[in-house]
Amino acid sequence: MKGEMKDGVRLPSREDSLPKRFYKAADVAKTDAGWAVQLDGHGIRTPMKSALAVPTEALARLIAQEWAAQGERIDPATMPLTRLAHGAIDAASANREAVLAEVVKYAGTDLLRHRAAESALGERQAEAWDDHLRWAEEKLGARLPAVTGIMPAETSPQALDALKSRAAGYDNWRLTALMQATALTTSAVLGFALVEGRATAEDIFTASRVDENFQISHWGEDFEAKKRAGHLKAECLAIGEMLGALKS
Repeated sequence: MKGEMKDGVRLPSREDSLPKRFYKAADVAKTDAGWAVQLDGHGIRTPMKSALAVPTEALARLIAQEWAAQGERIDPATMPLTRLAHGAIDAASANREAVLAEVVKYAGTDLLRHRAAESALGERQAEAWDDHLRWAEEKLGARLPAVTGIMPAETSPQALDALKSRAAGYDNWRLTALMQATALTTSAVLGFALVEGRATAEDIFTASRVDENFQISHWGEDFEAKKRAGHLKAECLAIGEMLGALKS
């Protein structure tokens, strides 16, 4: 939004703080580091000064499209795939143990485990979540029983070890996708389900919104909540898009 006028003075806007676009074209090129995103023929660097190079041409082209779509200013908020790439290249590669620990931490307070005592909402939660918990036990080796009430759910060390072992087998790109999806949905189970291809990003996001949608059906939705939900959905879909491009 443009800066507003107050007493004849133009107030700075968020857009004013964004860097100006300094390039005409965005493209990709095959390099020793992988498929690099380039601006006017020059490579891009991540915040940690690594080359912005990704494993597949498909993903590189999606990221290049984000850069090509920028206007007079470069807005990182509109570039979720670029931010995911930064996470994989800078964060996951240097801090794998910390990322693994963060994912495992979510399992103890996983969204899918905590159920409402109220019957109508509890039924919706069970319908949306029980199959995912069964899948986690059967395919990931992690039994994460559902609980009601405010007390935290007990989590066996075996379940946590199984999840950590599974995540440790991911490359940095899929580990980044797992971490971001887990944080976005507040569910490690949903994060794994997305990375493992059990459900689409759209379905994963819908499953993460059972509680909110139940409240909306009763009380309606305000503008800010709707705006935030739209942002979260876009982020979730971008994670799914990245995972799909990594297969190409």
